[in-house]
Amino acid sequence: MSLSSEIQHSPLLEANRKFYNGLWSDAKVVEPHRFNTWPLVNSLVALHPRRLEVAPGLRPRLPIADTHFVDISAPALDKLEARGGRTTLAPIYALPFADRVFDLVCALDIIEHVDEDEQAMAELARVAAVGAKLLISVPLHQALWTPFDDFVGHRRRYEPQVITSLLSRHGFSIVQSAVFGMQPRSSHITNLGMWFLQHARRHAMWWYNKVMPFTVRLQKPLQLRDGLIETHDISDILLVCTRQ
Repeated sequence: MSLSSEIQHSPLLEANRKFYNGLWSDAKVVEPHRFNTWPLVNSLVALHPRRLEVAPGLRPRLPIADTHFVDISAPALDKLEARGGRTTLAPIYALPFADRVFDLVCALDIIEHVDEDEQAMAELARVAAVGAKLLISVPLHQALWTPFDDFVGHRRRYEPQVITSLLSRHGFSIVQSAVFGMQPRSSHITNLGMWFLQHARRHAMWWYNKVMPFTVRLQKPLQLRDGLIETHDISDILLVCTRQ
């Protein structure tokens, strides 16, 4: 797996890769069926067999076997490949695939991490076949920015009209949406977790691997609604889109 020299020297990409290489090196794969996205995914996979998930880390939402995974973290990709995934080391804004080759594309919590979100969306649109489904999630409202956003490498939070316009410009229409995200509501818990990841990462990852399976079980079922839900008080949103 290799990256072009131009992409390799992107400071932002290097910063994100350093963070997530450290995070995923000591973490374990959390199986897709453990997440509240699984009923949605399971309803789509039979009719959309050519699958791509971008930047899943070790939290893939699509079935691992025979799904194409693109990430900037080699440790994450190695663990997915060991379970039957088809892996490629690349950023979202330079996907190494031909045009219109995927029926189901998943890009959760990723475009807010890159400066080139317009190019990232163009790439998702390019590799998606006509009629393909796109599952995408983003954090909402710049006014809700916290130190956690800085810590995980967010470049922005999206205002609802900005993300809907971005999708529309690249040929995606929103079919359904739902409240999304697993960030703790308590800032004290978030701050404690950030401190341990910065100063005692191995200890933090031991707890992460022990606690994560139980945390996932506490997720509420996705409450999907047609079109765009009311976003006034929502911090993170999942959008189900169709490629026109």
